[in-house]
Amino acid sequence: QVQLVESGGGLVQAGGSLRLSCAASGRTFSMYGMGWFRQPPGKEREFVAGISWTRFITYSDSVKGRFTISRDNGKNTVFLEMNSLKPEDTAVYYCAASRDGRVTTQTSRYDYWGQGTQVTVSS
Repeated sequence: QVQLVESGGGLVQAGGSLRLSCAASGRTFSMYGMGWFRQPPGKEREFVAGISWTRFITYSDSVKGRFTISRDNGKNTVFLEMNSLKPEDTAVYYCAASRDGRVTTQTSRYDYWGQGTQVTVSS
């Protein structure tokens, strides 16, 4: 069983930055595909960014050029650096892990989820 704990959320003004972290338990973190998703108020959960075990990276079009995903396998942690934040980025942000090491936009392909961290961007 893998436990994921997100941190780094908060309230920020439009144009500001935040760095989210997701710490994972377990000894096989380096083999997992890791994804960041978000769920805006009243909407479905959506893919934000993902990094595979081979460090292949993909982003949603809405965050490309503003957000950067990275991982530190030595610390069992995945990061999401968020710059030029917009009010529409307001959401609960979740990290997720896939045992097959791949990344996908589909929530059903991920095996483990964190509890989420709130990001609020004021205009």
